[in-house]
Amino acid sequence: MPPRPPTTGPGQLNEAAQLTDQLQQAGYTKRDIARIIDRDPSLVSQFYTKNKGAAFVPALRQVLAAVQTAGITDLPELTALAARHITRRTTAAGTRARVRSKAVLITPTGSGTGRVGAQAIASGSSRLRPLIAEAARQGLRLAFTVRLAKTGYVHPSGSRTDSPGIRRDVIQRADHTEERSYGSAQTGGFDAADFARRVDAAGGDVTAAVHQWLVETGRIHLDAHVLHLEIRTWRPR
Repeated sequence: MPPRPPTTGPGQLNEAAQLTDQLQQAGYTKRDIARIIDRDPSLVSQFYTKNKGAAFVPALRQVLAAVQTAGITDLPELTALAARHITRRTTAAGTRARVRSKAVLITPTGSGTGRVGAQAIASGSSRLRPLIAEAARQGLRLAFTVRLAKTGYVHPSGSRTDSPGIRRDVIQRADHTEERSYGSAQTGGFDAADFARRVDAAGGDVTAAVHQWLVETGRIHLDAHVLHLEIRTWRPR
């Protein structure tokens, strides 16, 4: 049987890779895209290196249209949309083929970490929502680190009122911003289920949920802007 002719020329990206590029330009990482199509991130990389991904083109088209025209940014919503346009491969015997599923958000020990910067924060840090939801489902604890302009904080650096028990977890930067951590395994952290409810109440906007908690507890000013956000999870002993 003669070899199948390539669908793209030398150095030319296939459509799956082109759609992935456009989603990355919209602020999504390859790992996010892998979660959206419910596959391992290594497969997304193979869109570029091994010319794979044709089966996901219809789903990626729909996802890109949802992001660009409908303004949908929530990962679970995009995942549900993509699932309706992905047909599972079958073997020669007609059974469902095995596929590499998406990467696990949280390890068996309960450890998980998610970080977002300015671009993702502007759209609500939605990529952190699945991490928080899974932590809530497993009954885990969580902590978070935020970076703000120094003037955005109410209390001075290292104040026990601001973050009792973890005063050392303050990083001051040359650009007049400061990172502060809230919660830790030593202090007990926060109930992930409670934060998941806060995120749901904020319409899936993780940034807004964290910002609201910081304002409600008197830690930051109302007009302060979160520039960086990190979520960490663990299983309580």
